[in-house]
Amino acid sequence: MRIGVNTRLLIEDKLEGIGYFTLKTLERMTVAHPECEFVFFFDRPYNPKFVFAPNVRAVVIPLPTRHPLLWYIYFEILLPIYVKRYKIDLFLSPDGYIPTWGKIKTLPVIHDINYEHDPSFMGRKSYLRYYKYFFPIFAKKATRVATVSEFSRRDIASVYQIAENKIDVVYSAAKEEYKPCSKEEIVTTKARYTDSKDYFYFVGSLHKRKNLANLFRAFDLFKTETQSDVKLVIVGSKMWWKGEVAEAFEAMKYKDEVIFTSRLSTEEVNRIASASIACMFVSLFEGFGVPPLEAFRSGTAAVVSDVTSMPEICGDAALYADPLDPDSIKRAMMQLYSDPDLRQSCIDKGREQANKFSWDKTADLLWNSIIKTIQQ
Repeated sequence: MRIGVNTRLLIEDKLEGIGYFTLKTLERMTVAHPECEFVFFFDRPYNPKFVFAPNVRAVVIPLPTRHPLLWYIYFEILLPIYVKRYKIDLFLSPDGYIPTWGKIKTLPVIHDINYEHDPSFMGRKSYLRYYKYFFPIFAKKATRVATVSEFSRRDIASVYQIAENKIDVVYSAAKEEYKPCSKEEIVTTKARYTDSKDYFYFVGSLHKRKNLANLFRAFDLFKTETQSDVKLVIVGSKMWWKGEVAEAFEAMKYKDEVIFTSRLSTEEVNRIASASIACMFVSLFEGFGVPPLEAFRSGTAAVVSDVTSMPEICGDAALYADPLDPDSIKRAMMQLYSDPDLRQSCIDKGREQANKFSWDKTADLLWNSIIKTIQQ
C-alpha cells in the first residue's frame, strides 16, 4: 500500500499543535509499518530528519501554502497531479485539507470546527471564508474522517450532517518531555519568574477562544478575596493581543501581578508547570486540549472549562469552572489555593489521567482508521 501524506506542517522549529500531532504519529507509523510506502508531500524544502524511515519518500510540491488562494491551488490543482503521478492508494491529511475531486481514498484529521460556533475564533476573514466553504466539503467528500475526541466526533457529524460511524476518534496526547521537577528546580523557577511567590499559570496562544479575558477577571476576584501575593504567569505570544482580551487586562486592579513570558521552550514550560499551584485552562472551545494533560504530567493540578471536550479529556482529575463566569473560575482557584489535600488529590488523579493518553496509542488509532479507510 502506498500512502500519501500531507506533511506541509512539518516545519523545523515551527511545530504547532497540528504539526506536532503530524510529527508524533508519522514517526511511529512509518517505522511500525515497513510493508507500506509513505510519500510525504511538503510545500517547501524540508529537514531530512522528517524522513523517519527507509519506506518514506519526500516530495516537494513547490508552492508554500501561506494563504487561502495558495491553499486552493495546492490542494485542488497541484496535489491531485502528484497523487496520480506517485500512484497513491490513500491520502492522509493530518490538518484536514484534501482534494475535493478525484477517486483517491482520503482520510482527513479534522481536529475541531470551533469557527462554526463562533466565527470570531478565526482571526482572518479570508481564512474563515475558506474554512466555512471547504471543510464541510472535505468532511462529506472524505472516505472516512478522523478527529481527536468524542466531542469533536459528535460535533462534526451534527454540524456537517455526516454519519457518526464515518468518523474515528484518534485521541491526541501530551509531549513526553513533561515530568515533575525536583524541589531545587521548583525553587529556582519560582525565584526566576515570580520573586519566589506562588502562582497560577496559563500556556497557549493569547486568543479570544482561550478566554484570557475571564481568566483576568477571575484572578482579580481571587486577589481581592485572598489579599495574597499569588501571581498569574501567562506563557504565550501576544499575536492575538487585541479587543476584549487587551481591554480586560487593562481594566484589572491587579494587572501588575500578571507576568508575561512570551513563548518558551518545552523544558521551560515544564518547569513553570511543575512549580505552579495549577494550570488555568478555561478555554471557550477545545477539540482536545493538551495543556491540562501537560500539567498532569508535570505534577500539578488544573482548572479547566466544563464545556466542549474538556470533561472527556480531564475526567475527574481537574477542577471544573464555567468559562463564562469569572466567579466560578475564581472559586476553583480558591479551592486549590486553600486546600492542599484537594490539590494533592488532583495531582494524583492527574497522573493517572495523563497515562490514558500517549502518542503510541494515537498512532495505533490513526493506523486503524487508515485500514478502515482503505477497506471501505
